[in-house]
Amino acid sequence: MKLLTCEYSGRTFAAVSDGARVWEAAPDMRALIEKLGGALPGAEFCTGEGIALADVKLLAPIPAPAQDVVCLGMNYVDHSAEAESWGGAAEFKKNAGKAVYFSKRAAYIIGPGDLIDGHFDIVDSLDYEAELAVVLGRDAYRVSEAEAKEYVLGYSVLNDISARNLQTAHKQFYFGKSLDTHTAMGPWIVTRDEFAWEPELPIRCYINGEKRQESNTRLEIYGAAHVIAELSAGMTLKAGTIIAMGTPAGVGMGFNPPKYLKSGDVIRCEIDGIGALENAVG
Repeated sequence: MKLLTCEYSGRTFAAVSDGARVWEAAPDMRALIEKLGGALPGAEFCTGEGIALADVKLLAPIPAPAQDVVCLGMNYVDHSAEAESWGGAAEFKKNAGKAVYFSKRAAYIIGPGDLIDGHFDIVDSLDYEAELAVVLGRDAYRVSEAEAKEYVLGYSVLNDISARNLQTAHKQFYFGKSLDTHTAMGPWIVTRDEFAWEPELPIRCYINGEKRQESNTRLEIYGAAHVIAELSAGMTLKAGTIIAMGTPAGVGMGFNPPKYLKSGDVIRCEIDGIGALENAVG
C-alpha cells in the first residue's frame, strides 16, 4: 500500500493508494499516522470509487515533519571513501565502528516536481544525495533490534540536498544540510509489508539523465534495525520520524573536478519498488 499527500480539486489531504487509485484517509499524514496507531492500512481504507492517481498532484508525503530529519553520514563504504579523499570524512575517523548521526532541519519538505532553491547567493557547491527514507509509524523508545521492524511504517525516496561550502566551513552538517527546499521526498511512502526485512533495493541518481549514483540499500553499513535500537536506547523517536539512511558514492563532490549542481539541472532519485523523485534547481 502507498501512503501519500496530495492536492485534488483545491484541497490537500493524506490518502492511501493501490497504485492506480487513491482514497482520502485523513487531513494530513501526521493525522493518518496517528489514526493508524502503529498498524498498517488495510482494505478498509479503500472503500468507494476513489480518485485516479493520475488526477492528483503529489506533494511530499510528510510536508511538515514534527521533528528534524534524522540522517546518517558515511553509511555506505564507497561514499565514506570518496568523502575521505575530498577531506569530508576526516573528522569522523575517531568514530570508526560507530554510526555517524546528524540532524537536518526541514521546516517543510518539497515533493515531486517542486523547485529547489539553490541559494546561490551563499552557496557555491550545491550537491545531491539519493537516500532511502525510513518512516516510523509509532513512538519508539528502548526498542530492540528484533522489535524494530514493527515500528517502521514504510519507506520513501529522499534527496538530501547539501550546500558543501557551508557544511565544510562550519565543521558540522546542520547549516549546510538545512537550507529551505533542501529536503525533497516522495513520491509516497510504501508500507513495510511490501518488502523483505530489511529491504535490499537498487538505488540510483541521475543528473540531467547522466547516471551519477548506483548501489543497493543492502550495502548500508548500519541498517534501520540498528539505527532504531541505538537511538531509541536514550531518546524517543516519535511516530512520523523520518530517518535518512545515507547515500552511496557518486555525489557531486566526489568527482575530480567536482560536479556540483547549477540552475536548471534536473535531479532524479530512484529506488526500485518505491518510485522516483524528480526535482529541478531553480
